[in-house]
Amino acid sequence: MDAPLVCVVDDDDAVRLSIGLLIETLGLPVRSFASALDVLEDSEVLARAHCLVLDVRMPGLSGVGLQERLVRLAHTAPIIFVSGHGDVPMAVEAMRIGAMDFMEKPFNPDRMTELAKRATQ
Repeated sequence: MDAPLVCVVDDDDAVRLSIGLLIETLGLPVRSFASALDVLEDSEVLARAHCLVLDVRMPGLSGVGLQERLVRLAHTAPIIFVSGHGDVPMAVEAMRIGAMDFMEKPFNPDRMTELAKRATQ
């Protein structure tokens, strides 16, 4: 069986790389995407994803918009949101729809790795 796959979706290259490298330290494979639409177009990755780390605000489809589409597709992988511009109503909505957690940037690396471990077990 393949190791649980984590998908990182963030339009900021540096943040996407940073989160991906951090999660790889757990021995987990990571696939990174610059947009929510890119991940939706990769059905193979979506089928293998055990966890998604999503930026809330991205050009085009937002992280919460991606979450809503995944819910409609009956995709049940846990979602961890990260945001540099989040607010309470946004966090409440994400959690109401089923997000595992909502973290503000800059996020605590230890918290991120703990959440990723829990999500992929």
